[in-house]
Amino acid sequence: MRITGGKARGIPLKAPKGELTRPATDRMREAVFSSLGPSVHGCRVADLFAGTGSYGLEALSRGAASATFYETDRAALTCLRQNAQAVLRSCGSNTSAAEVIARDVFSLSSIRPTYDLIFIDPPYGMITENLQQIFELAVSPMALESVRVLLELPGDIQPTIPNWSLDRRIGKIGKDKPTVAVFSRTEPSR
Repeated sequence: MRITGGKARGIPLKAPKGELTRPATDRMREAVFSSLGPSVHGCRVADLFAGTGSYGLEALSRGAASATFYETDRAALTCLRQNAQAVLRSCGSNTSAAEVIARDVFSLSSIRPTYDLIFIDPPYGMITENLQQIFELAVSPMALESVRVLLELPGDIQPTIPNWSLDRRIGKIGKDKPTVAVFSRTEPSR
């Protein structure tokens, strides 16, 4: 696994051993960032359920202004911090461009709107039961009005979230096939 584009292209990303962390594949990230194109430049990014930080780090490599990573697993946090240092060094960015926060995404409701690009890559087993909560408790409070939310999920799940529009799907639809759903707000935040 590596950074697929931008200033840090080719930098390898470390991942913890075991199956608790399921990093986004290089191919999926390439497709996502090809779809986003130059619109990533200057964005403030949040990476929820960050794991190795592959989405947020890819965004930094491709010109995002900053990225904040939310993760609670200790082994993943260790790898994430090492990955962030390597990518920032390669990009020539200062360390304040990436912030790693050891905090559960379900406790983020007090965060003020800050982000215009949010990546969510939760454990697949929790998506069906918790997706609405993720949007209510984490995404909505931190999202700016013009936010784009990119959610990685299995291709057989058809997500519907109140007050959010599913704009497009990246990847092949089907059971056990990873896809990314791109959402935008349908109603202003309160």
